[in-house]
Amino acid sequence: MVRTSRMVVLAAAGILGLSLAGTGQAAEAPATKTPIKHLVVIFQENVSFDHYFATYPNATNPAGEPAFKALPTTPAKIDTLASANLLTSNPNANNTKDGADAVLPFRLDPTQAATADQGHGYTAEQAAYNNFAMDLFPANTGKGSKGGAGSFGTKGQVMGYYDGNTVTALWNYAQHFAMSDNSFSTNFGPSTPGAINLISGQTNGVVLPAGFKLEADGTYSKGRIVPDGNGGWTAISDFDPTGDVCSKGDTALMGGKNIGDLLNAANVSWGFFEGGFDLSKTNVDGSTGCTRSTTSEVTKSKSADYIPHHQPFQYYASTANPQHSRPSSVAAIGTSTDGANHQYDTTDFFDALKAGNFPAVSFLKAAAYQDGHAGYSDPLSEQAFVASTINTLEQSPEWKNTAVIILWDDSDGWYDHAHAVVNPSAVKGYDVLNGAACGTGTPLAGLDGKPAQGRCGYGTRQPLLAVSPYAKANFVDHTLTDQSSVSKFIEDNWLAGKRIGQGSFDDMAGALDGMFDWSNGNNPALTLDAKTGESL
Repeated sequence: MVRTSRMVVLAAAGILGLSLAGTGQAAEAPATKTPIKHLVVIFQENVSFDHYFATYPNATNPAGEPAFKALPTTPAKIDTLASANLLTSNPNANNTKDGADAVLPFRLDPTQAATADQGHGYTAEQAAYNNFAMDLFPANTGKGSKGGAGSFGTKGQVMGYYDGNTVTALWNYAQHFAMSDNSFSTNFGPSTPGAINLISGQTNGVVLPAGFKLEADGTYSKGRIVPDGNGGWTAISDFDPTGDVCSKGDTALMGGKNIGDLLNAANVSWGFFEGGFDLSKTNVDGSTGCTRSTTSEVTKSKSADYIPHHQPFQYYASTANPQHSRPSSVAAIGTSTDGANHQYDTTDFFDALKAGNFPAVSFLKAAAYQDGHAGYSDPLSEQAFVASTINTLEQSPEWKNTAVIILWDDSDGWYDHAHAVVNPSAVKGYDVLNGAACGTGTPLAGLDGKPAQGRCGYGTRQPLLAVSPYAKANFVDHTLTDQSSVSKFIEDNWLAGKRIGQGSFDDMAGALDGMFDWSNGNNPALTLDAKTGESL
């Protein structure tokens, strides 16, 4: 493996304006079950597994694009579109209900990094599954970019996928570390349910704001929040957290506990770091506060850096920082000794890392233009954030006991051929996978201990990667996991297996341990060009 100089890493880190200098000493780490003393969860936006890994490990490698060549030791058994023989024969190309948008899966190249945001509602995704025929994605979740040619400009765009010549960094991380081909969003639906499931595994227990008004069908906020069948409420879509100074439109909060509450009780340092959270900063275009924005060089669209419904801890009174109060000092980052209450900007993460005040558990959410969300972000901008972050972490003295987990909040509705529904629901008009329901059996409990409707899942399959000295090299894990598996890892590693409870998915979630070898922490660092994703 090629090893690079500190100057090269500094150049890559410069994409994020990071500095690697620092002389601070890390605080004594709490006891852990595994050698991992620091977990960094890079939580990105809106990608299905097939959208990024449809042909892994085989890339097309046309001239002029970043090159990718798989290692000869790459596992042969990987559940991709190619291995499932669905590239040249696919039910979405044959179902007449897809109409003129019926199309085979097709390759997107780096010049097509800017795509339309696909439909990814709770009901739309179930309809695309069509009782597990998996053949109505263009009809139900597909959208096309204006001005595009062929399938790129139609609802058939939902069938597009990238390979190792565009999402090059992710394919290289998969080659040198571990990935999963069997990990799913916990529930169907978009960002807010995915973000909440990451930290609590429980989308039931929504607390509606004072003076709320219901829709004609008995739901709240145009069907974003639905009755759970027991007099309570379940979140199935996006809405902003009540009280966040940047929130707009309909808002609500969540009851129950999250992983932050458990970490606080055990006195384990942690933080959620989202780009744009610091409202005191001013961007180069003069924007500041809640409207601090960045224009993407790839999509050419301008978006606010901070998106309230992407910040799950803001939904819980116990872990919220509704005024976006700043930490009292870099030394306080990761503690609950000031008004920041564990909620920070991504810049605070790198300041803490530089100062040797690296929290035990860190959740990173890129500023919107780099979070990978189709429509305003893209895989190339996302790659710059992910690779620069990991390059920087690898230069830290704490890297030897660090694990990075990369996963996404939802699929954006992009096509994926796999399915694994384990928890049913039957909300009239919203659960439609099997006609008038989604799956069969008794749903998991809500906060009140009774079976709660509105939590059908697992949803769409998504990528999951582990980067660490302890990650198995060039390994594909087939363990069935979901977003709440991250909470389970935290619980097992720092909290002696204590669970969130209250019907959380974390109790049944598959473990992430299969991607690691706890007896061997010698997997060497991999430094990538943050622009191309190629090894330096």
